[in-house]
Amino acid sequence: MILLAALILGLLAGLAAARWQGVPYQAPQFRHIWLLPVSMLPQLAAVYGPAREAPRAAPSAAVLLMLSLLGFAAFAWLNRRFPGMAVLLIGLVLNMAVMAANGGWMPISPEIARHLPGGRPAEAALLGARADDKSVLMRPEDTRLEFLADRFLIPEVAGYRAAVSLGDMLIAVGAFWLLAAPASRPKPNME
Repeated sequence: MILLAALILGLLAGLAAARWQGVPYQAPQFRHIWLLPVSMLPQLAAVYGPAREAPRAAPSAAVLLMLSLLGFAAFAWLNRRFPGMAVLLIGLVLNMAVMAANGGWMPISPEIARHLPGGRPAEAALLGARADDKSVLMRPEDTRLEFLADRFLIPEVAGYRAAVSLGDMLIAVGAFWLLAAPASRPKPNME
């Protein structure tokens, strides 16, 4: 949800800036755009596939999530010359690091998960269970790179509340910047 908000706000800011400057809005002309839908496929399989019904976080779904992030990171790397893309790439790398260090899932503490819609109780029996589509419940003391986990609660908006990581915030900042800076777009190097 934070990414969607960043994309919408970035587009609105870009349109306003273009109008202010009296120039047409120019969306980024990304290279290898096909990587985006291809990278989304493993994530969709992890979120909506048969592993979703498992009582514990399934390793096969974790592998699919990591493959998806690798694809998005490859896209960001190939388009790194666009304003904001480096920030987005750093966010992806931070998310991949914490997920790889914790079995391929984004860790979230039971205390943070309790504040989310349908929040889970903190009973130890639920540790290791999926908290949502990409997160797994873990005690902070058992979490590797815990400072990169989903540990920040965003304010509730229209009945929706989420926990985000530092990586998620950087991804959102990068996405906003990508769409908000149309007038200063460099021509991508086609090496």
